[in-house]
Amino acid sequence: MLQILIPLLLTIPLAAQQKVTHEGADGILFSNEKIKLIVLPTGGAFASFTLNDDPNHLNTMWDPARMARELNQRPNFGPSKGHFLCVDGFGPVTKPEQAAGLPGHGEANKLPWELTTSTNSSATFKVRLPLVQENLTRKITISPNEQIVLVESELESELPFDRVILWAEHATIGAPFLKLGKTIVDQSTIDCQTKPYKGERTGPRTFPSAQNFKWPELPGFGNLRTSPAKNDTMNHIGCLMDPSRNHEFITAIDTETNLMLGYLFPRNDYAWVQHWMHYPANGAYAWGLEFGMQPYDTTKADLLSMTPLFGAPTFRWLQAKSKLNARFLMFVTKVPAGFDRVDDVRLEGANLIVENKKSNRRITLPFSNHALIQ
Repeated sequence: MLQILIPLLLTIPLAAQQKVTHEGADGILFSNEKIKLIVLPTGGAFASFTLNDDPNHLNTMWDPARMARELNQRPNFGPSKGHFLCVDGFGPVTKPEQAAGLPGHGEANKLPWELTTSTNSSATFKVRLPLVQENLTRKITISPNEQIVLVESELESELPFDRVILWAEHATIGAPFLKLGKTIVDQSTIDCQTKPYKGERTGPRTFPSAQNFKWPELPGFGNLRTSPAKNDTMNHIGCLMDPSRNHEFITAIDTETNLMLGYLFPRNDYAWVQHWMHYPANGAYAWGLEFGMQPYDTTKADLLSMTPLFGAPTFRWLQAKSKLNARFLMFVTKVPAGFDRVDDVRLEGANLIVENKKSNRRITLPFSNHALIQ
């Protein structure tokens, strides 16, 4: 199906899509006058997201395949991941699940996705998850002359009973967009916790286990908004998105290039975010901004044992023979020099507003599909 549809896509004049190769993997390039997004049909990952006006065309996505190639190492994360989808699974599996063939992080990011429909500004992919007996549909929309991507997803259960699901958007930034001491992450959260773990603290993990704190200050470790000044660390935290908001945001700014990546999503769709802060000594840095329906990448049993956390459930239900829908926006933009914090991201009419209240500055991005995420 994909080989039949791709040649037809080459004739689309606006927000065009075309077949490309990215780090040896087949991909589809979505582009318009402002941005370029490469999607890998195997697994549906967003492997590259760039701004046309950026003279360096810096990829804001984590690209472990490129990093391994440049370091003369074998890739230890598989194909270029960028932002990939973890459903129905997030993190490790139990021994019985492993014996039954269920992979870590779920099936969706490992299977070929079928491109089913395409217009001049959108494309829809579908994939069946045979082990968990679910069907996933994902629609990607990029309107002409806009630098915002709308992603709409639907997960349908084939089974006749309710169950807990795991769903995380494994949005991840990496070097060179991610730099030591120079990349700043902001988000609409208040309550956070360091990831619980068993046994003694070992290896590059430096944060204590299961310590509650208010974002962004972790006692003894300082302000977590800024990437660490030195490498050889790896930590996780889980944060509850702000319950007072209808829409939540996460942004990352490279203060050296003044380039920003951002996400906006309904809180009812994604109530949690896990931060995976991975800074190996070889320089292949990654910071996972993994917004989803649970606080951590772990088993369902462990998640259920944590609930409630900060007064909120740590899971979502997928009911019998039903569908669950979720949406988010992703955007990339240049920011003025000195624009080093984000206090709010919101929709105002047909615009997306990014605001730095301290300096009384804002960035306005047109967004024609605003009604689809209200």
